[in-house]
Amino acid sequence: MNRRIAGFLFATLVSAGALAAEPVLVPVSQEALLERQQKGDEATYVLDVRSPEEYASGHVPGAVNIPYDQIASRIAEVPKDKDVVLYCKSGRRAGIAAEVLAGQGYTRLQHLEGDIVAWVDKGRPVDTPTDPAACVAALTAGQPAEPACSGP
Repeated sequence: MNRRIAGFLFATLVSAGALAAEPVLVPVSQEALLERQQKGDEATYVLDVRSPEEYASGHVPGAVNIPYDQIASRIAEVPKDKDVVLYCKSGRRAGIAAEVLAGQGYTRLQHLEGDIVAWVDKGRPVDTPTDPAACVAALTAGQPAEPACSGP
């Protein structure tokens, strides 16, 4: 009898979404991302979910900045037909952003191993804007990163 009750409760919770699985966030190595970028892989969309200030201080080349707390309101900017590689400073915000994306049907979600800290520590290429203040102002105003966030 206890098994029946437990099974019923489990099935009820799952169908109600209370025990829904966390989004599948596949890890991608830095080497693999670099290789994709060097090959000009059009199927990869790199998403920096840090603040505009953090983005302007240096980001993975080609990354698009949408802060994690704006993902829901800017969901249309994230393509569903590409591998979305998310990163932040430690992985926490990337995980939160991935939950929002997965909730909207995104299935090709990946997480950059080590996030930006490991990327920088390993001497990987980093883009920084010529005028960080103009970059932050543009991003904060919801304007496209280019040309304000262009580097030298």
